[in-house]
Amino acid sequence: MKVTTTWTGGRAFESVGDSGYATYMDATEAYGGLGKGATPTEMLLGSLAGCIGIDVTMILRPHLEKITKIEIITDGTRKEKAPKGFTAIEVTFIVDGDIDSKKVWRAINLGEEKYCSVSDSLKAKIDFKLILNGKES
Repeated sequence: MKVTTTWTGGRAFESVGDSGYATYMDATEAYGGLGKGATPTEMLLGSLAGCIGIDVTMILRPHLEKITKIEIITDGTRKEKAPKGFTAIEVTFIVDGDIDSKKVWRAINLGEEKYCSVSDSLKAKIDFKLILNGKES
């Protein structure tokens, strides 16, 4: 999977992945941006929620007609000093419907432990490369 992220001026970027859909990121005004897109850290929390949400709906597929609402709130606690990465993330599922909580908990646990590639990726080793003026340096 590959995502290409292109600077669009100021602090703003556009990302396009294999799906062809674009997402937009920008810094808040406090960091020199115009606030015309989600911040990268908001995207990370949203990606985690979307990933585990998809897994939960797949696992609960036989019961989805009984569910009227699934809302996922991701609340990240960040370091006080740079880099202000997350030190903890709380994921709250708000579910309405005629379904046993044990089934929902099973789906959440399976999603987090076995299927959610985003939560698993938060443990990934990250390597950087630089190509400057067409040459790797």
